Amino acid sequence: MDPDADNGEETERLTLQVDSDLFRAFQRCVWIIVHETGRPRIEIMNEMIRDFLIKHDC
Repeated sequence: MDPDADNGEETERLTLQVDSDLFRAFQRCVWIIVHETGRPRIEIMNEMIRDFLIKHDC
């Protein structure tokens, strides 16, 4: 069982090409939110993508 699974929902892998400093910042941000809130990584990543899409009216 995947410890990052989000309530049994099916997930897809999203691959992005970003600068290495942005990659590290994203990973650090997710790690901090997970450890501060106890929420699953997938939930945090879904929220970040939703926020991005809403911000850009997608």
